[in-house]
Amino acid sequence: MNIIISGCGKVGTFLAEYLCQEGHDITIIDTKAEIVQHVTKIADVRGLVGNGASYNLLKEAGIDSANLMIAVTNADELNLLCCLIAKNAGGCHTMARVRNPIYHEEIDHIKRELGLSRAINPERAVAREAARLLRFPSAMDIDTFARGRVEMLHFHLSPDSPLCYKLTREIPEFSKHQILLGLIQRKNETIIATGNTQLLPNDNLTIIGSQVNASHFFHSIGFKTNQVKTTIIVGGGKTSYYLANELLAMGIQVKIIERDKKHCEELCEMLPKATIIWGDGSDQELLKEEGLEQAEGFAALTGIDEENIMLSLYAKQNSNAKLITKVNNTAFDSIIDTLDIGSVLHPKLITAERIIRYVRGMQNSLESNIETLHHLVNGKAEALEFIIQSNLPGITNIPIQNLKLRKNLLICAIHRNGKIVIPTGQDEIKPLDSVILITTDCGIMKDIADILEK
Repeated sequence: MNIIISGCGKVGTFLAEYLCQEGHDITIIDTKAEIVQHVTKIADVRGLVGNGASYNLLKEAGIDSANLMIAVTNADELNLLCCLIAKNAGGCHTMARVRNPIYHEEIDHIKRELGLSRAINPERAVAREAARLLRFPSAMDIDTFARGRVEMLHFHLSPDSPLCYKLTREIPEFSKHQILLGLIQRKNETIIATGNTQLLPNDNLTIIGSQVNASHFFHSIGFKTNQVKTTIIVGGGKTSYYLANELLAMGIQVKIIERDKKHCEELCEMLPKATIIWGDGSDQELLKEEGLEQAEGFAALTGIDEENIMLSLYAKQNSNAKLITKVNNTAFDSIIDTLDIGSVLHPKLITAERIIRYVRGMQNSLESNIETLHHLVNGKAEALEFIIQSNLPGITNIPIQNLKLRKNLLICAIHRNGKIVIPTGQDEIKPLDSVILITTDCGIMKDIADILEK
């Protein structure tokens, strides 16, 4: 597809690289020449310097033949204007990053009036991820499918866990609940589990099941399954605002520590049920005074990665809280993975993930559509959900064990008529099913037919 990206910050640059690798023709636009030059060096893309809302520049970028316009500059208004002009000039699909809470409340009206295909709100997306983790604190990360009915939970296998040295096929018998172990991250290795895979201490595991069965499974192996009751948030930005709203709706007590006095006053008006503290979140005495040692949840959401990491390390030493750490820069993931700072959320990846899912969805056939896409283990694997719209020869109504599935792929769950099926070899894919799978062959799955060997 022909795709134009306006704005080459962290998200725009990542998208340009990733979508180029998936075989799309990419044109990038940014006002800074040095940024355009940098992106064109690291990816095989065309670059233009200027304002993405300029009609003449969009014409030069090829808006007449573009399939999609993605506007991810730092200004919501500019993103919306880019999309409006692109829609009128070329009739293509349009996606805009919209972060302002005021616009978010009116997003349906904005989409309808501007003909916007999709609006992406990175801060709200990160907040939702964080809220899910604070609801289920034993998990390192949680991905959802089938509109929340199926959960994919990632957790660390401690050396004293009863699962250590068991084979994957023994887990359902051990836990007495219908779950599937799909993925194992072991040091630098990412493994699609088979029945004979042995679990080792310090593995990071991914299980799939219904929300209820996942909760029962964690309870059976001695993990905490109840949501936190109190949470301290350091940093009063948009992500903190959205997260506080989510937690307050769940009945969780929230404290926000923010160093800007004027912003504290604004937060008091916007979040009357939260406790807003004016102070420096890196002040150790302040953290202790505000109940860090007793807090069940702690989220480091400042705009500085290094500060967030240090705050979470300090909270780890001085509390038993579930830790959430926001990190924008993914360049040092291998180092960050060695630190015990709880669940690390990357706004750039979460935002890009939603855009990539939409792009792949545009390429789907009419018979199977990508409903959900999640990147796993720092992009080393993908989890996808396909909706089967009709009967597909060679795929539907055939026992899974008889399908010629490509390697490095596992069908994890099937959602059918409100019920969750953890499939065995005898189960079949039916029309109208939601099929959830994991693969380590990233960037390949665009249609359900791609599960088969070519």
